[in-house]
Amino acid sequence: MKILLLSGSGEARRLAEFLSRDQSVTVVSSLAGVTRQPTVLPVSTRIGGFGGYAAQRDYILGECFGAVIDATHPFAARISERTQEICSEISVPYLHIRRPEWQAVPEDDWTMIDNSAEAKDHIPAGSVVFLATGRSTLASFENLSEMTLICRQIDPPDSPFPYKNGRYLVGKPPFSVEDEVALFRDLDVDVLVVKNAGGEPSRTKLDAARLLGLPVLMLRRPPMLSGDHVETVSEALSWIKNLQEGSA
Repeated sequence: MKILLLSGSGEARRLAEFLSRDQSVTVVSSLAGVTRQPTVLPVSTRIGGFGGYAAQRDYILGECFGAVIDATHPFAARISERTQEICSEISVPYLHIRRPEWQAVPEDDWTMIDNSAEAKDHIPAGSVVFLATGRSTLASFENLSEMTLICRQIDPPDSPFPYKNGRYLVGKPPFSVEDEVALFRDLDVDVLVVKNAGGEPSRTKLDAARLLGLPVLMLRRPPMLSGDHVETVSEALSWIKNLQEGSA
């Protein structure tokens, strides 16, 4: 079986490692190319977008994929919705790996918001705001002109910070809780803004915020897609096995 693996998450990396040792499948990983030096996967990898609906459909058909597994970031809603629609149209099995959301504990101070524009309603003027939401979201925080913004990203910036009241901070994960606590203290952070991406490796910033008593603005995830979805790599492997047995 030939599988197209839409990557961009830790689950994608782990699944690629398992499947690279399985001689019953051939895997092609696809990365959007957002990060300049992405983690090398142990399977054939293509980097860059597909060029739209028709081009992606033609690529899946032309390469004769027997299944598509979507292990993109939980907030990559556009590519997930499009891929699911394509797979439904051309009758190719589609699986979405969507890891569990983070859940607050009593010691957390979280405020859930639906979009970036709502953040202003919960942040006092003059606050130092740590944006752990990625560079691509900066345009949606334009209304935070009365705050100091710090946006962390993996790659060095290729252009100046878009607002006079902020700056980029370059850092490559993973970050320990201790590192995050020290960083937030050094920057005098008042508020942390994050997407509810889930996952243990990136939870350390939330643990640090809890220890420091920092308020967190948590962006809710896009709605769950209908159809087949799992939360873990082991469940995805079981789905592949069942698909293979069903087509035998």
